[in-house]
Amino acid sequence: MRVIGTAGHVDHGKSTLIAALTGTHPDRLKEEQLREMTIELGFGWLTLPKGEEIGIVDVPGHRDFIGNMLSGVGGIDAALLVIAADEGVMPQTREHLAILDLLQIPAGVIVLTKTDLAPDSAWLDLLETDIRGAVSDTVLKDAPIVRVSAKTNSGLDILLTTLTKLLEDKPARPDLNRPRLPIDRVFSMSGFGTVVTGTLIDGYLSVGDEVEILPGGASGRVRGLQTHRKKEEIAVPGSRVAVNISGVNMESIRRGEVVAHTKQYHSTRRIDARFRLLKDASSPVNHGDEVKFFVGASETVGTLRLLGAEELKPGKEGWIQLELREDIVAVRGDRYILRRPSPSETLGGGMIIDHQPKGRHKRFDESVLRSLELLMQGSPADVLFEAALALHASSIKDTVKKSRLEAANAQNALDELIQNGKLIPLEPGDLSAAGESLIIALPQWNKIKHRIEGLLDAHHSQFRLRRGMPREELKSKSKLPPRIFNAALNKLIENKAVVDGGLWAAKAGHEIRFNEAEQAKAEKLMRGFESNPYSTPSVKECQTEAGEEVVNALIELKELVAVSADVLFRKSDYDSMAEKIRATIQENGQITLAETRDLFKTTRKYAQALLEHLDSIGITVRDGDFRKLKNP
Repeated sequence: MRVIGTAGHVDHGKSTLIAALTGTHPDRLKEEQLREMTIELGFGWLTLPKGEEIGIVDVPGHRDFIGNMLSGVGGIDAALLVIAADEGVMPQTREHLAILDLLQIPAGVIVLTKTDLAPDSAWLDLLETDIRGAVSDTVLKDAPIVRVSAKTNSGLDILLTTLTKLLEDKPARPDLNRPRLPIDRVFSMSGFGTVVTGTLIDGYLSVGDEVEILPGGASGRVRGLQTHRKKEEIAVPGSRVAVNISGVNMESIRRGEVVAHTKQYHSTRRIDARFRLLKDASSPVNHGDEVKFFVGASETVGTLRLLGAEELKPGKEGWIQLELREDIVAVRGDRYILRRPSPSETLGGGMIIDHQPKGRHKRFDESVLRSLELLMQGSPADVLFEAALALHASSIKDTVKKSRLEAANAQNALDELIQNGKLIPLEPGDLSAAGESLIIALPQWNKIKHRIEGLLDAHHSQFRLRRGMPREELKSKSKLPPRIFNAALNKLIENKAVVDGGLWAAKAGHEIRFNEAEQAKAEKLMRGFESNPYSTPSVKECQTEAGEEVVNALIELKELVAVSADVLFRKSDYDSMAEKIRATIQENGQITLAETRDLFKTTRKYAQALLEHLDSIGITVRDGDFRKLKNP
């Protein structure tokens, strides 16, 4: 699931473009509609040409609402930088572009709107040249430019095709098994109660999950989930989600807080970070400056402590420690933005390096600065984890080789990652840094796990009356290499998420259950077997009467035993017949086909099918015209 966001100057047609693409205008507030200006975040969704459904966050362009813009743009996978053909690059265009660059938004399309107002194509060519200059040293330097008109609908199909290609080339959001939903809206719905919305990162949320709202501390349970107004049992990383939470009052939640599983995150008022001051900032920043800090959907005021310098000049980077007035929830690697409170101005931003520093640093301590440099490069565990992510499922030995870590560091990192559940051993065996056992990073394991479980769920849904999915069919549809598939399936069986049936597999908890009509057919069929237990209806007759799926289910449930392709017996009758044959042979030393037929007052067809079946399972063995016990 992907989310894209708009960015650009006020009145350049962002909301109108979203309305043209989705059929729904994102401006929901009466004031927004009267002023024809987005104030709060707007949301929508659309389906791309290849069928992928994506969410859209429409953000305000006016400088008075830049804080609202920041609360929505942080969780997007790609940006639509909207520039009107009748005005070109404007002040908020540049500010939004700078924010996208600071947040390192991974992809983007530059949308040249209102092209119907351009005097001619030469004008648009000049605009594109100007735009290329404006984005030349940003994350959008190679972004495609698409000319559109929401009024005439020209270029919209090209925009959708371009967006499809752009998102295809970008990896899906990782699942680190620690779901985090920065809240950008809070409201109450009659009959449901408290609802919050946001973009889910770092993991899955499921109906029934126990959650807490941080940093406030309220706790509750996920009562319901919606993505694009459709009910879901599970919300996936990267999706726009509305979460109905029971046990929490709307008044106890505010925008900027985070929904998370209990005891997975801790709030903080101090962070260490790498900071870049924008080159067109109006002045340097100094130690002790008051700043506004934006991360996720949160906004708070803090004091900037410059480390190793008294001031930082425009265009330069440095180390900072922020002392915040309010608790926030963030983790290492999160991108953030700093703004000057007054006069209002975006200063710059960067990446959080330590979200839980042990204390207040000495500003000119060289050991502190060296430690931060090492943290930015990553700990041995971070490096090994990145190597595992790059390789997907691989041997421990190859993963360590990819990381280029020294043996001692690699072993310590490996032990730490396995203990913390971030690396998953797929096979038993040697877990040393030189081991050949398969190992996989948690995000990739979750993808494989959900793929296999999803295939089993789909099979159970389509074939309710079958015990499980043939193992070979599951392997083929999983599109996994045999070694990885077998290791992953065995891991799921070991974790009791999947039931092993030998030649088939089933999701844990799956049971064959007849509906009322099927139960009636099954009971009627079994009465026919009861009335004539040794000369039973043929398989074809049974299928005609009860249906192939019901007959197969009765065999799966071991209520019927198939002794040949055309002969079925009730399990109780089969057991009785097998025991009588065993007893007769023990008494007489042997039994013939004719004697078997007469023993049960049946026909040659049934006697022969039963004896050949007993031969095949090793109870009897044929000796000319006789059957003897294989193991007397």
